[in-house]
Amino acid sequence: MCGIVGYTGPREAYPIILKGLKRLEYRGYDSSGVALLSNNKLKVYKKKGKVAELEDSVIGLDLQGTIGIGHTRWATHGEPSDRNAHPHQSQSGELAMIHNGIIENYTQIKKELESKGYHFKSDTDTEVLLNFIEDIKINNNCALEEALRIALKRVVGAYCILLISNDDPTTIIAARKGSPLVIGIGKGEHFLASDASPIIEYTKEVVYVNDYEIAIVKPDELILKNLGNEKQTPFITKLDMELAAIEKGGYDHFMLKEIHEQPNSIFDCLRGRLLPQSGQIMMGGIENNMDAFIHANRIVIVACGTSWHAGLIAEYLIEELCRIPVEVEYASEFRYRNPVIHKGDVIIAISQSGETADTLVALESAKEKGAFIFGVVNAVGSSIARLSNAGAYTHSGPEIGVASTKAFTGQLAVLMMMALKIGFAKKTIDEKRYLQLMRDLESVPEKIKEILANTKEIERIAEKYKDASDFLFLGRGYNFPVALEGALKLKEISYIHAEGYPAAEMKHGPIALVDEKLPVVFVATKDSYYQKIVSNVQEIKARKGKVIAVATIGDDIIPGMADDVMLVPDIDEVIAPLLSVVPLQLLSYYVGLYKGLDVDKPRNLAKSVTVE
Repeated sequence: MCGIVGYTGPREAYPIILKGLKRLEYRGYDSSGVALLSNNKLKVYKKKGKVAELEDSVIGLDLQGTIGIGHTRWATHGEPSDRNAHPHQSQSGELAMIHNGIIENYTQIKKELESKGYHFKSDTDTEVLLNFIEDIKINNNCALEEALRIALKRVVGAYCILLISNDDPTTIIAARKGSPLVIGIGKGEHFLASDASPIIEYTKEVVYVNDYEIAIVKPDELILKNLGNEKQTPFITKLDMELAAIEKGGYDHFMLKEIHEQPNSIFDCLRGRLLPQSGQIMMGGIENNMDAFIHANRIVIVACGTSWHAGLIAEYLIEELCRIPVEVEYASEFRYRNPVIHKGDVIIAISQSGETADTLVALESAKEKGAFIFGVVNAVGSSIARLSNAGAYTHSGPEIGVASTKAFTGQLAVLMMMALKIGFAKKTIDEKRYLQLMRDLESVPEKIKEILANTKEIERIAEKYKDASDFLFLGRGYNFPVALEGALKLKEISYIHAEGYPAAEMKHGPIALVDEKLPVVFVATKDSYYQKIVSNVQEIKARKGKVIAVATIGDDIIPGMADDVMLVPDIDEVIAPLLSVVPLQLLSYYVGLYKGLDVDKPRNLAKSVTVE
């Protein structure tokens, strides 16, 4: 959840670390801090609030040093405050550390240390771990690297750790388990970060550190070891990312930029894979493992948040087109409820970051039981990508806004291609339907451009309803998960309470909420449920509810009934979620904007949930 960055080399570290923290702020913005080392003296500066507040607070202070570490925090243990901000210093002042993750048994370790006379300045598990490492170092008279290794064998939980010491003015010692770490390799310098965004400005050669590995990082040397002190060979990867992809490019917010990038991001996802002219879908991860899908007893989709909504749409897709039973599970529940998994089951894991903690643990358990794991992720080289037996990248590019937009539609595009390819191979859809759906999917980027070409009506609707205290989102069939996603986006960005429901379930409770003050958003495009959704709209109007409809261009019934309408081009209902979700993304963005909120950094949220 938190963002970490480090540098060792010939340059001044502070400007590199500060810029890196700004790029990682989507991972947490409760507080931030830096530790710099020069002349064998540690200097630690930290501040509650966003990185800009840290930057202001250190003006005029000594920021020299060619080695340093920085952190932007999403609070887990201890409220957001100056004293709970990272980096933390050990009791002696000799060590400084930053940490992403949770140490679950920190209370027990803290009691042991307190009995030895240690005192703590913060409420964090991180300070406990740091002093535990120092205590081991002192009592065993060993090197810091060895003390860290001993400590990590004792602790329970997830971590990505960066450590610096007065004793070694050029070395950063790092370790990870369950929280991501990437190391950039420069000429006589190294860069460390939670993801590649702070690194690509300086180098495109990176090493993704694996779980249970310790990295000893000097300006001109990178040593990887496992917890058994055995050297590991670093695998160098070339980044396929450009600096412009992580900058706003003239847009006011990353969220708006990423909504408008969807025609290109979906095109990139389909490019080279979807070939309607030859009737082919080229997906090596599916093709090389087709037997696993064709003969699957069932498919279980595990995901969290927005990715879970993509999984619900995939359930409709796969069951209709492939005739394979599908279950969709919250990863956080799936991992704890001792699910029944058999050899022959296929687990599809959906995650933008590829680092979602609950999803990772769920996959590890399922893999041990003999399931075939297929990952649908955006981040190349991520933990889920490496754990999976096979998979498909969404190629959506970096997504900086905390609320997922283009990553969601990228997931849908991949899942639609998968369902089409498997269904055609199983002969559960005929060639005519297969080719028609391929052509419809190919048309999506241009049709999203139509939606984005005129957003004035959506802006007007957002301004009209920005002061509502509640929203209800309703849809049927493929558009039911879209309604859930629309409600989630509005909650995330505007802090307005919103619920999504199947429209047919409205009469089983939610209709009691309806009055003249409640905006009800219907995802009501032309599909096989259309007449039913018309009836549902009439039921809301009869109770004086305010109806906002996502409707199909050319429809003259729904627009005539609704108070406000957001139009999308006509397309087959199987592909429709790729279009119908876009107005809901824009609606949430503009409501947040008119409420004066920070749409890129909603309160209490972080982009990548790498802790439970």
